Amino acid sequence: MDLSSVVGLIMGVVAVVVGMYFKGVTPDALLNPAAILIIILGTMATITIGFPKSELKRIPKLFKIIFTEQKLVSDVEIIKMFSGWADLARREGLLALEGKVSEIDDPFLKNGLTLAIDGQNADYIRDVLTEEVEALEDRHTSGAQIFSQAGTYAPTLGVLGAVVGLIAALKDMSDIDKLAHAISAAFIATLLGIFTGYVLWHPFANKLRRKSSIEARQKMMMIEGILSVLEGEAPRVIEQKLASYLTKEERQQIMDESGASGLGKED
Repeated sequence: MDLSSVVGLIMGVVAVVVGMYFKGVTPDALLNPAAILIIILGTMATITIGFPKSELKRIPKLFKIIFTEQKLVSDVEIIKMFSGWADLARREGLLALEGKVSEIDDPFLKNGLTLAIDGQNADYIRDVLTEEVEALEDRHTSGAQIFSQAGTYAPTLGVLGAVVGLIAALKDMSDIDKLAHAISAAFIATLLGIFTGYVLWHPFANKLRRKSSIEARQKMMMIEGILSVLEGEAPRVIEQKLASYLTKEERQQIMDESGASGLGKED
């Protein structure tokens, strides 16, 4: 479970409910069927119109991605793995890595290493794997756009709901108390529209973009590692090259474990 998504969602709900309480508004005011219908169904309508059916089918999976922690191997472990492969390949040849293929769980990495072992040239391997990364980013971008569009239109639908509520409220102005209550209820749609747009949909889109960026960056690091092993580079050189993808703390960890005091610097 992605705790940051869950905690953020809870904080957003609590902020609105508690804020309403401090302002003297009871939370049950949010239970406005007309406002909920306009915001929720209206938002669904905008994304249904704006995206093809094939992409809309992915929405349940997108929610799963948002609320599930990414299961990625750490960058440090990847660098250690490539360093070990480079050492083995330099000592016994590239074909010695065939036994490592069955140990790899990541399909992308397994495909890349297999291409290298099969004797494909570096340019071909880079092109194939880079296109795969670009296709992945394109799929992830389309998923993020669904939530981004929902976040764009939900606040506007909130204004629409408020206008509808005000039309109904001003229809009968004979009872001032009833009129005031109706006007208050009309703005619930605006509240729901702004809340869902800026506390849910836009942050969801950003979470998808960030997870996509992290995954794509790691795959690009894998490409560099595979090509470095293919070209017969020394383990220390590969560590230095791939260290550019790491944070300062992670670089220090690699340095401490490999004993390469010059990691990240030119020889």
